[in-house]
Amino acid sequence: MILRTLSAAGLALLIALSITPSASAAVPVYGYQIVHTYPHDRKAFTEGLFYLNGYLYESTGPYPRSQIRKEELTTAKVVQSRDLTPATLFGEGIVNWKGHLIQLTWQTRIGFVYDLATLKPRRRFTYPGEGWALTQNDHELIMSDGTPDIRFLNPESLKETHRITVTLNGRPVDRLNELEWVKGEILANVWMSNDIVRINPTTGVIDGVIDLTGLLPASDQSGVTDDVLNGIAYDSKADRLFVTGKRWPKLFEIRLVKTDRVAEVSGG
Repeated sequence: MILRTLSAAGLALLIALSITPSASAAVPVYGYQIVHTYPHDRKAFTEGLFYLNGYLYESTGPYPRSQIRKEELTTAKVVQSRDLTPATLFGEGIVNWKGHLIQLTWQTRIGFVYDLATLKPRRRFTYPGEGWALTQNDHELIMSDGTPDIRFLNPESLKETHRITVTLNGRPVDRLNELEWVKGEILANVWMSNDIVRINPTTGVIDGVIDLTGLLPASDQSGVTDDVLNGIAYDSKADRLFVTGKRWPKLFEIRLVKTDRVAEVSGG
């Protein structure tokens, strides 16, 4: 997303990490180990990301030139791309579905369906509210919109079938951004934070928080406020988890590491 002012309610829901267990059910915090580091295009303002058959597919913003891209994992070379037109559209989340690539836009309530092989547009669709991110679980599409709600969509009609509200220790968590389906749960970046949350897709309860603080070395950081962690991709065949950020020069394959910390929601 473009940097915007957070409401008082939003600030109250920022995730804080604590080494002291809370009175409610303890939600574990995970650290990380870097398995491998790959190049990533420093100009790519990452909004959507997924891995498929040896390639990364990426959706980038912002205005006036959003793109969808097919990229080599090991080199970050763009082998196919398409600009989102008109330039008044801000590209957001993407997902693959049965030979198609489906893309959201931010505030224009328009989505696009492309041929996955050629990236040629096939049709468009509409939805209420904002579009932030997409993933899928083999029978439904899963969408975030910046609120604590996660929507589930029929992949053929692209209409909402139901939704869940995401909570941490009983309190809603918003700003859920880039999504990925990993081993039966939804992983979501929390925008403007170093956290990825692990969401139960039935209840919406956050079952774990992944703290990626320090992942991108200070020497590689741009210093621009909204160049933040955003981008999760999973290679289910090889069990590889990839993460990156907006205008980050690197993409990381990581392994989760248990810690002795638990997660809490700060604020009253």
